[in-house]
Amino acid sequence: MDLQVIAKNNVELSEAVRTYAEKKIGKLARYLPTIGEGKVEISRESAKLPRQRFAVQVTLDSKGVLIRAHERSDDIRTAVDRVVDVLTKRIERYKGKLYDKGRGVSLARQGATIEAEEAEAPRRVVKDKHFLVKPMPVDEAVNQMELLGHDFFLFTDADTDRLNLLYRRKDGNYGLIEAQRG
Repeated sequence: MDLQVIAKNNVELSEAVRTYAEKKIGKLARYLPTIGEGKVEISRESAKLPRQRFAVQVTLDSKGVLIRAHERSDDIRTAVDRVVDVLTKRIERYKGKLYDKGRGVSLARQGATIEAEEAEAPRRVVKDKHFLVKPMPVDEAVNQMELLGHDFFLFTDADTDRLNLLYRRKDGNYGLIEAQRG
């Protein structure tokens, strides 16, 4: 696995911490050998609580399927351990859904992806994100949204070829908004 470790917001990474992160996150390839590359971002955030001082965000790419986790802690190593635990659970859930009987075409063969757009402030656009929207069935969009850890996911429905928005409801279920031309 090709792993890129990036320090942000005045974080100086010692070689020991960098090696620790590479070793811990590199072990995830045991669970999912198709992981080709990964990106680790370690940053310092100005949080009121000291136990949320360091943030570690990891994005793994497994043949086009993105798996992401973000964790915080007062220590970089603890944050890395936490993010590895979250990623391990997401990979296990992904593999379980990937190999369920009667599933049809697997996510790994289709190469499902996509990032969801992110907007911070309701009054102005603070981030502009562009991405390729691939056609996929609704159940694969649900899986991809869970793997990314997002509350919503934009995709093109493979059956109708229309743009859809999948979102997580407060009751834990999912909602689907289908775009229609007027």
